[in-house]
Amino acid sequence: MSNTEALNRQAAPVYAAVPHEHWIDRLDDGRHVLVRPLTAEDREREYNFIKGLSRESRHQRFLGEVCEPGKTLLDQLMDVDNQERLAYIALVHDNGQLVEIGVARYAAAKDQACECAVVVADAWQHLGLARVLMQHLMAAAKKNGYTRMYTVDAATNAHMRQLTHDLGFESVTDPDDGTQVISSVQL
Repeated sequence: MSNTEALNRQAAPVYAAVPHEHWIDRLDDGRHVLVRPLTAEDREREYNFIKGLSRESRHQRFLGEVCEPGKTLLDQLMDVDNQERLAYIALVHDNGQLVEIGVARYAAAKDQACECAVVVADAWQHLGLARVLMQHLMAAAKKNGYTRMYTVDAATNAHMRQLTHDLGFESVTDPDDGTQVISSVQL
């Protein structure tokens, strides 16, 4: 039995015991992750997750400097109602704990559109996790009546451009800020 199979087998009963709506998804390297809606009980997880991101990942996600996730930022990130503001987190079983390794979220905008964002822990990047999270997010947005999803990202964020392209988004340079790109998709 491979190490990945052993880890997946060890995590399976922990994932199955999660009381919330959830999915078990397989990453490109074969490891399983649990994806579920963000809940109020995840506040400390979200704090630890953001704090553990590299400076570059925090910059790409927040389009600016976020050295330490403060109360105001956490309040904003935890404010979900699962209709106008929704977030899905990805968790892995690590030494008896469920640890957050990624999050994707959307917030209602105007004209039946929603703005989205996704960030993955540095050690879990390039394994298909952002794609998995975004696919769940896009399905939920469509189910909740949104017809278009978009994201605003730094023009230098090549990984996000590849992800959005792979998911069918079209990208244009922000007409008001040449350092940003707006990517959107019809749901």
